[in-house]
Amino acid sequence: MPMFQPSSRRGGGDVKFDTGGGGQVLDLETAVKDGILGGGDAICTLGAGGGVMEKLDLKKIIEELESIEVPSVFICPISLEPMQDPVTLCTGQTYERSNIVKWLSLGHFTCPTTMQELWDDSITPNKTLCLLIYSWFSQKYLAMKKRSEDVQGRVLEMLETLKKAKGQARVQALKELRQVVGTHDSAKKTVTDKGGIALISSLLGPFTTHAVGSEVISILVNLPLDSDSRTNLIQPAKISLLVDILSEGTIETKINCVRLIQMLIEESELASEIVSSLGLLVGILRLVKDKRYPNGILVGLNFLKAVCSYDSVRNSLVSIGAVPQLVELLPSLNPESLELALFVLEVLSELPEGRLALKDCPNTIPNLVKLLMRVSERCTQLALSVLWVVCKLAPEECASLAVEAGLAAKLLLVIQSGYSSELKQRS
Repeated sequence: MPMFQPSSRRGGGDVKFDTGGGGQVLDLETAVKDGILGGGDAICTLGAGGGVMEKLDLKKIIEELESIEVPSVFICPISLEPMQDPVTLCTGQTYERSNIVKWLSLGHFTCPTTMQELWDDSITPNKTLCLLIYSWFSQKYLAMKKRSEDVQGRVLEMLETLKKAKGQARVQALKELRQVVGTHDSAKKTVTDKGGIALISSLLGPFTTHAVGSEVISILVNLPLDSDSRTNLIQPAKISLLVDILSEGTIETKINCVRLIQMLIEESELASEIVSSLGLLVGILRLVKDKRYPNGILVGLNFLKAVCSYDSVRNSLVSIGAVPQLVELLPSLNPESLELALFVLEVLSELPEGRLALKDCPNTIPNLVKLLMRVSERCTQLALSVLWVVCKLAPEECASLAVEAGLAAKLLLVIQSGYSSELKQRS
């Protein structure tokens, strides 16, 4: 990251600096005038002596604007954070006061940037740069506040429109609201504070079109849902609509459906009943099997991991053929998804039907053996656990398959590895 490097210090605190773009040296006044540092009308009001008469809290402003790209000349070379109290050394380098004071207190008598020995250990407040930093951040902060107020007004208008709109007009209003809510945190707060969640949730029902349902789901999944909102959304008619949309929507809609259902079942007494729906689990498996969308696979597997602890879910997953489907997917999964899939397979292997399904799948042993010592210790542990169950179920039948797949050599590698003693013992 380019560092602030004043080239000279003159009376009155004026500073020249390198913009980092092409070596051109400018003074601060020129930089502001030409807009290089985002100059314009200053927000701070200056008194006769050059001091700030009325100031916003700079520390608070910087915290609220943490994601904004800050000019490199405002960054302290030590902390790489925006400076609030810049001071300059005799070498002409500028730092945040607290950082350079700590550096000097540790017995360093050099400039951290140039490593020059300091011939003068005094530090001089860089008032000009301080005012410029304050002015720049104040402008950005007030502009952000104005945009936030504008967004709140738009959200209120959209909510009023949704109360009256029908058909395509309702879909359009929901699309606009989805875009705003997905972009601005202030929009989420406005929707929540003004009762928008209840209004939006009321649009889901047995006669809701998929176009409206998809937009509603995309909005709700980005909002904080309290217990009342979840209770309202967990009604059978609404869950049934979510399952229908999961089966027929776009990939983005399917992902949002899964995420919303997962949000709804958290701490819900009806969770077991809801997630045991065959239609829901079939829809999840379709999402997981679609190799075109790794993000969909990840969301689907995360859901399966969260719900496979329910006995009814495990039985249903085995009955709809989840075991061979997950086994066939293993070679194509990324490390994060792979660990989730192995976790689900290990849970399903606890059932007699699950173990039988694993044994009967011709690629169970070859695919699992390939994963040993290839991804992570956790993946090796899970793969080994499933292999243990399968080989224990039918040792004679599985022995030749395991040897042919190279299991013996992989087990020796595990034993010689730095993995846990428990894993080595299992090997």
